[in-house]
Amino acid sequence: MSRPRIVIVGAGFAGYRTARTLSRLTRHQADITLLNPTDYFLYLPLLPQVAAGILEPRRVSVSLSGTLPHVRLVLGEADGIDLDGRTVHYTGPEGEDGTLPYDRLVLAAGSVNKLLPIPGVAEHAHGFRGLPEALYLRDHVTRQVELAAAADDRAECAARCTFVVVGAGYTGTEVAAHGAMYTDAQVRKHPMRTGMRPRWMLLDVAPRVMPEMDERLSRTAERVLRQRGVDVRMGTSVKEATHDGVVLTDGTSVDTRTLVWCVGVRPDPLVESLGLPMERGRLLVDPHLQVPGRPELFACGDVAAVPDLNQPGQYTPMTAQHAWRHGKVCAHNVVASLGRGQRRAYRHRDLGFVVDLGGAKAAANPLGVAMSGPAAGAVTRGYHLAAMPGNRVRVAADWLLDAVLPRQAVQLGLVRSWSVPLESSSPEVARVPGRPEVPGRPEGAGRPATPTTPDTQRSDTEPEGEQAGGTTNDAAAKNQPDSEPARSRPGDEPAGNQPGGAGAMSRPGSQPAKNQPGGQPAKAQPGGEPAKNQPGTEPAKAQPGGQPAKNQPGGEPAKNQPGGEPAKNQPHGERAQKGPSGSPRASGKPRRAVEAAGPRPARGGSGRPGKAQRAAGAGSAGKRPTAPSGPSRSAGPPTDPGPEPPANQPPPGPDIAPGPVKRTDGRAAEGDS
Repeated sequence: MSRPRIVIVGAGFAGYRTARTLSRLTRHQADITLLNPTDYFLYLPLLPQVAAGILEPRRVSVSLSGTLPHVRLVLGEADGIDLDGRTVHYTGPEGEDGTLPYDRLVLAAGSVNKLLPIPGVAEHAHGFRGLPEALYLRDHVTRQVELAAAADDRAECAARCTFVVVGAGYTGTEVAAHGAMYTDAQVRKHPMRTGMRPRWMLLDVAPRVMPEMDERLSRTAERVLRQRGVDVRMGTSVKEATHDGVVLTDGTSVDTRTLVWCVGVRPDPLVESLGLPMERGRLLVDPHLQVPGRPELFACGDVAAVPDLNQPGQYTPMTAQHAWRHGKVCAHNVVASLGRGQRRAYRHRDLGFVVDLGGAKAAANPLGVAMSGPAAGAVTRGYHLAAMPGNRVRVAADWLLDAVLPRQAVQLGLVRSWSVPLESSSPEVARVPGRPEVPGRPEGAGRPATPTTPDTQRSDTEPEGEQAGGTTNDAAAKNQPDSEPARSRPGDEPAGNQPGGAGAMSRPGSQPAKNQPGGQPAKAQPGGEPAKNQPGTEPAKAQPGGQPAKNQPGGEPAKNQPGGEPAKNQPHGERAQKGPSGSPRASGKPRRAVEAAGPRPARGGSGRPGKAQRAAGAGSAGKRPTAPSGPSRSAGPPTDPGPEPPANQPPPGPDIAPGPVKRTDGRAAEGDS
């Protein structure tokens, strides 16, 4: 009998605890697979200390393969679940697709940043849910303080050293408390020219700081914040956000370059695609963390609406403490569904909360006993050391070094603003150029999926809504007037996939591009044979006996041609770049008038395969097209040019020659091998 297959989606608090407990309970009698975008478990409560430079990033990231030796780790993001077929479809970190079959499935995908319909927030704010966002915030705050210290203008200095945090919950309160200490330490070493000091603002529509905690702890946290100079404004939030500042709901305008969004979280959008009963975005489960009607499906953590047995009619909140306990109960129930052990109902007992405010200050109520000051700080850090599944000695060593040594205030520049958009289904993964989006998981509307030009400070410096090229080879297309891909423009950036780095469809002297007028593309004939039945007998400049065509290797610009300068690859001398009328044009110059005598032959329409292919890096040269010998630079008018095409209509594309044409004049073809 084959061993049962258990797949766990997500390695947060719930997923990691489920995998670790299952590995112990199954005793190698089941195949356990953990699907996660990263190879580490992130201990979120200590993330503000990473942003403040107290802890190094690896201290709060625990290796999955190192601590889960009997669990198979698969890197990827789940983008679809077939409940009837019992398979999980995912996309790997390099864009590859995969499928995982299962007999039992545990959904523990976690949560993402919660957005509100406030103008400008999605474009100018950054969340605080993953390690890339913490690294970006540390670099950004360090950079703004350094720029403010070097600024002579008081208005610019005030804007750069003003930091606005929205959301006075656990995360927002700790970010403001640690951030104020971090910037104050920077200014003490390098005072600003204007004599100003950093200013931190904490906003929330709630009546007090951390409303979910005991009122005494809330007062303690607010007192510590105000002692450090944090501007705490309750009952106030952001009405509008721009690149230069924010407008508050009370009508106040604040000039700032930093907006940290810590309003809250929402369940991962993956569970919305299942079509199962939901409760405010969370998947409804029974007290045993099992989805009703689906005995093979379990859910825990932030994506699961677990009934609170201590408070009937309510559901457990989306906190790390509940997610950690969900994982243990879920693992026992999964094993019980396989015929070993008894099911357990999830029931919790509140053990208290701890909030680290930096330094020796903290607020805690272990077992209901309210504490503050150094005693609360010792309890808080002791709790974190006990709760971490690894790296305890390294974390304690960093705390000790921070107490006796000054912090290193440097910006590494490893994470850019566009890498950590606020609206993202994967805040734990920094967005990189060329990384494909996961289908079925909505990203932020109007935000670039694979940006090609990183900014130096904020993504606001680029126009929002501008879509970048689909691949990194299309970087040149972004700067074109009509943002067409590079390979459809003559003379544009060569395509990276062509031999020698030159795009065959974008080179003059090759087959015409598909998007050009008259643009039925010429077939890839060896040697680039000339098209048949072209109007006129005037040899192209790229032909033997004539001057080389423009933009060809070793070529000179064509001059003194009747009817103006002919366009490349275009019949009737039209250019390839799009103008106001929508016709493609190759450059920003105005289109020359078409010669009234009739259509002119396409310059380089058949190409000089010898030189063109050598310039493109091709190893072989094709046959040369037939052309009259001699240095004749102009020929008589066409014998039968045919009727002039109507205005605004693309001329018909050239026919394809049946095969190569050999030279008859006995001259060696220049460039032939």
